[in-house]
Amino acid sequence: MKVSIITVTYNSAQTLARTMDSIARQTYPDIEHIIVDGLSTDGTSEIIKQHQDKVAYFVSEPDRGIYDAINKGLDKATGDIIGLLNSDDVLADNRVIEHIVKRFQHKRCDVVYGNLIYQSQYPEKNKVFRHWKSNYFDPKCLKYGWMPPHPTLYCRKKVYDEVGHFDTHFRISADYDFVLRVFSNLDYKKSYLPAVLVRMSIGGVSNGSLKNIICKTKEDYQVLKKNHIGSIFTIVCKNVRKLMQFIR
Repeated sequence: MKVSIITVTYNSAQTLARTMDSIARQTYPDIEHIIVDGLSTDGTSEIIKQHQDKVAYFVSEPDRGIYDAINKGLDKATGDIIGLLNSDDVLADNRVIEHIVKRFQHKRCDVVYGNLIYQSQYPEKNKVFRHWKSNYFDPKCLKYGWMPPHPTLYCRKKVYDEVGHFDTHFRISADYDFVLRVFSNLDYKKSYLPAVLVRMSIGGVSNGSLKNIICKTKEDYQVLKKNHIGSIFTIVCKNVRKLMQFIR
């Protein structure tokens, strides 16, 4: 089974090499790494070109935001399984993709997801700020704000073909929208892999500022209405779940 991993970049020169190395070091051999860059100006493209042998496809051109860039990557993906890895995140260890593929094979599932930790931007300090521990899926949990960590989510290509790409009308919450579309479809078999799959650097678009937090809350509500799932109560539960991830 071929695995496509899509990385979207914009001025990621300080972190991208670490992300690329975490994919290149995987024990699983059949990985297609796709990088879509938003016309960076900080040397990101040069770093990618220096490691061109590790990349199956690379383009650097203007886009209409993160999710537009991801959709471009999805259009190029040829793998049986597709996942995303942010340009400042890393796979938790060298066998992550191997374990994910085995789960698809043994469980004959359509979707695999796991746990994620938020760590310092300087991984050598090994400081964990937040542990997003997911759980086994129950359809009822969606109205209580449950969602898996999106960077740990791997889907068969047919899921993307059937559910569709990311809705670029949402600037921040398109990942939540995609998750609801996938997990509300009970025809897809989901499998929880109870392990940390991704180490994410603290920060990010959704919680980078008060303005973005407010924007995300509004978009989350729009996503719930679009998918006919939950209410304001769901958003409250979703935020409480997030706070609980800080309790060690």
